[in-house]
Amino acid sequence: MPASRTDHATSPHIAIIGTGFGGLCMAMQLVKAGIRSFTLFEKAATLGGTWRDNTYPGAACDVQSHLYSYSFEPKSDWSRKFGTQAEIREYLEDCAAKYGLLEHIRFESEVSGAVFDDARQNWRLDLATGESEVFDVVITACGQLNQPAYPNIPGRETFAGQSFHSARWDHEVDLAGRDVAVVGTGASAIQFVPQIVDRVGRLKLFQRSGAWVVSKPDRPFKPFEQKLFARFPWFDRVYRTLIYWKNESRALAFTRFGFLLETFAWMARFQAWRQMDNADKRRRLIPDYKIGCKRILLASDWYPAVDRDNLDLITDGIDHIESDAVVMKDGTRHTADVLIYGTGFHATDFLAPMAISGRNGASLNDVWRDGAEAYKGINVAGFPNLFMLYGPNTNLAHSSIVFMLESQVRYVMQCVQALRDPQVATMDVRADRQQAYNTDIQNRLDGTVWTAGCDSWYTNASGKQTNNWPDFTFAFRRMTAHLALDDYQLDAPRVPSRASTPQRAAGGA
Repeated sequence: MPASRTDHATSPHIAIIGTGFGGLCMAMQLVKAGIRSFTLFEKAATLGGTWRDNTYPGAACDVQSHLYSYSFEPKSDWSRKFGTQAEIREYLEDCAAKYGLLEHIRFESEVSGAVFDDARQNWRLDLATGESEVFDVVITACGQLNQPAYPNIPGRETFAGQSFHSARWDHEVDLAGRDVAVVGTGASAIQFVPQIVDRVGRLKLFQRSGAWVVSKPDRPFKPFEQKLFARFPWFDRVYRTLIYWKNESRALAFTRFGFLLETFAWMARFQAWRQMDNADKRRRLIPDYKIGCKRILLASDWYPAVDRDNLDLITDGIDHIESDAVVMKDGTRHTADVLIYGTGFHATDFLAPMAISGRNGASLNDVWRDGAEAYKGINVAGFPNLFMLYGPNTNLAHSSIVFMLESQVRYVMQCVQALRDPQVATMDVRADRQQAYNTDIQNRLDGTVWTAGCDSWYTNASGKQTNNWPDFTFAFRRMTAHLALDDYQLDAPRVPSRASTPQRAAGGA
């Protein structure tokens, strides 16, 4: 419904893009602050982000349930130490219902682009439907793992059988007794391959490079443990705190003392030796790159699954795909009825495929042509009132991204409060502050395990590390705890004032 700029002193009109952990967290904190002039835009018909999209067999989290959840919305009855996809999605749906967010969500409303109007000091959001909406503030919560990446293999479109990406799993395809080809041995494959290997006739697993895989200390919670969490909330908080500090200690190995990761390498080798009889497969599964350079994976059933007699581990290079086979560079043909891509995501293409234009028509894609960067992973100079959650250099290898998201949301909430001042229409991070911040980030990344020279989704095509945070998570929380307004250029409302600009907001605001 139309809403005028006259209520700006109460709240700016806010667009939130995405309904995963980040978008919902932002919306919940706005509700807690009494701010309801916001709309969440969701491209799908339901909420949940990556936990809605990834429904492949065995999909689960590799961070403990009590830490991979909102600190202000504890769940005492997690079924397992590490949450499954269905349970995490249900948790998000419950949170959205509790805070009355469903009335604020516009489902099946994909945002194709956003344009900042410098004269009117607001953002126009363009939807894939052809509609447009105007907002004072835009908060992106698109995540880093939302755009499936398909390998650039010639002939991929000629495959005549059924094919799909693991992040868009086709549950209508019956795999029983069929020859299945799986391309990729990353985080998704190590979860779904053990789930399907017993059902298929033959599984042909194509590996470009091995992954370091260590045992996952997962198990169901016992009923008495769930009762303790429910009856004594402090017990739940102590348990979460212990998990946090245990995980946090691993940051030392990733960011300062890489040699400590050799313990995990030894554990991976020992686990493979203990769980596999096929020495040739075992040899080819163990990576030749420094552990930690790529994501370390958790699984207790990966090595036994690959050891199965009906699984062929193929490590030669793929040349092309034909209608019924994957063809190797030496000409060998591996026939298949079904082709599954477990090839990850476009993790460094932040905000893709949206087209974002800031001041003077500047394209964010052009600004980021050498690699994405943002002040505290949140703001980009020249793009006023645009805030990112899970932006550049906020990813983790040792702890929960939910902790980082909560830190960012607290910071953005301070920005929203600053924009409630009728004398402040826009805030734009100063270019020199952004440059100094990112120079420091890249300098600190130089001493981490992620710059050990391997090819990973942590870096972009030019080799710039745009994803990971090179420190403890509590350091990030401390850094984002207080908003310094002198880091920003603050502009007052112009004439004519934005009071005359028609806008829409959900929830009757």
